[in-house]
Amino acid sequence: MIFLGIILAGAAVCVAVGIISENTAPATLSVFGQHVPGVTSQAQVFVAGIIVTIFFVIGLTISSLAMGRSMRVRRELRNLREEHEESLSTMEMERQQFQRELARARARGRTPQPTGDIPVAGHVDRDPVSPFFDQSA
Repeated sequence: MIFLGIILAGAAVCVAVGIISENTAPATLSVFGQHVPGVTSQAQVFVAGIIVTIFFVIGLTISSLAMGRSMRVRRELRNLREEHEESLSTMEMERQQFQRELARARARGRTPQPTGDIPVAGHVDRDPVSPFFDQSA
């Protein structure tokens, strides 16, 4: 979009230079040696100048808006990268702290040794033989 705006503004400048350099008569309009049909009065030449100026302003506006958007996107990306790096460094420090705490706890012998038993929700350990069939009572 920046390029499009610059091209549009440049074309308007070229047309304006062509109009200024080629016109000697007050009521005709020629651009780069070509006569523009339908322009027969000074008011029409003035309107043509206004149209060229409008295209120039539109080109500059497109370029400036696109440049502002591009700068804003770059700034947001830079801020996101900084936040990402900060969060990564914070997570790395927390991981190192947890590793130190785990090493201290293991050194004291507080951590339970894994037994391989997997607890099942709602399951209560019972004697495999029901008291109903118990013959000792």
